[in-house]
Amino acid sequence: MPIAAPKKKWSLLPLLTVVFLLSYGLMTMLIVEQGEAIQSQRNLIQVLQRDSMELWAMRGKAQIAANAARARAQAKAQAATKSPSTQEQVGTPSTQVQKQHSHTQAGKAANSKTALPPVPASDMGDQRRVLITL
Repeated sequence: MPIAAPKKKWSLLPLLTVVFLLSYGLMTMLIVEQGEAIQSQRNLIQVLQRDSMELWAMRGKAQIAANAARARAQAKAQAATKSPSTQEQVGTPSTQVQKQHSHTQAGKAANSKTALPPVPASDMGDQRRVLITL
């Protein structure tokens, strides 16, 4: 009986190698794209943070101006509502104290510093995950 020639077995090794290389190439592209997206988000957050700080500064200045205007309006209203008998007694201590009190309020409003809003707890990052770069 003649010896049967063995059939050639198709090896899957070349196909698996190509699929393996293709999958690693796609995974590398995904990592690069994610890195770029994360960097662009980081840049956007920094820009928005600067804009937010400028907005809070402008609001603070507007609040100071409003407080000063309110204090001036109160001082004018008090001066307008004084009776003539009170205006004749300019040297009395009570009117001097009122003048000093209204002046110090206006001075405090003009010199007060802008207070930043409290930072919500959700914005506090986990310190174990903070990225420190030089």
